[in-house]
Amino acid sequence: MRCVDLLSSLLSGIRAEGSVVSHAVLTAPWTVRFADGAPLTMVSVLRGGGTLLLPDGTERPVAAGDTAIVNGSAPFHLAEGPGTVPGDRAAYEIACFGPRAECAGEELGGIRWGADAQEATSLIVGAYRASGRRHERLLRALPPVLVVKEDAEVCAWLEAAAADAAQLTAGSQALMDRLLDWALVCTLRSWFDRAGADAPSWYRGLADPVLAPALQAFHDRPAEAWTVASLATRAGVSRALFAKRFTRLMGRPPLAYLTACRMDEAEALLTDTDLSIAEIARAVGYADAFGFSAAFKRHRGLSPRTFRTAAAAA
Repeated sequence: MRCVDLLSSLLSGIRAEGSVVSHAVLTAPWTVRFADGAPLTMVSVLRGGGTLLLPDGTERPVAAGDTAIVNGSAPFHLAEGPGTVPGDRAAYEIACFGPRAECAGEELGGIRWGADAQEATSLIVGAYRASGRRHERLLRALPPVLVVKEDAEVCAWLEAAAADAAQLTAGSQALMDRLLDWALVCTLRSWFDRAGADAPSWYRGLADPVLAPALQAFHDRPAEAWTVASLATRAGVSRALFAKRFTRLMGRPPLAYLTACRMDEAEALLTDTDLSIAEIARAVGYADAFGFSAAFKRHRGLSPRTFRTAAAAA
């Protein structure tokens, strides 16, 4: 039986493919502007530290060993100290995915900025591209910024790997892409494990011994005609106990969760595939296109066909 790894599935639409990782060594005073417009940006502080300045005015200090993931495409800054970005600091910008296709040059592409001194701040920065819509459910579950403390051994390994990739030898781009993908998965898993009640409901549910078998069965075979009773059977508890526990832990009743997941999957299939409406209906658990179309319009405000046309135009 195929076992679905839900986090891997949600991450499948967001990759570091073809990105440029900047290994920056900055001597104070400095500020870095991130203008990629990327859905996610990761900043790992190997030495030193600074303050993240988000578009809404939020300030978040980061120190050596911290990995921060910023959720959202609006430009933000990392400054040597707290407060607004002053004009007298050395200013750098990272914007690899914008109109300017080349991401090499004096300020990017693994070039070290400033002196390589022990007191300088050393960063690894990576921006993630999105393909399709599958990752959007993950992004909705994340805060604007999250910070995870990494072990010193991990930081040393990351710095060595980034320095090797910056030599632009054979395979260096693939190495950096895989390094970023690995780092993103590890950081998110660490944050989810430590977030407790702030972790996404689906992550908490998959960690619950009662709900996990039912959730795994649904996500493994979403096209089946699941009911609360059949899910409770998977969980090995009564229907009433399952419904009560599910609602308390997941924040919504079982059937509401199933419908929301099916609509998310339908959006991804409408956007990322050429499957017909009838094929998508069957793939997400509806017997016919009419019932699926009615449910989709009720939840998304557009018919599947109109949604697909609008997504293609965008």
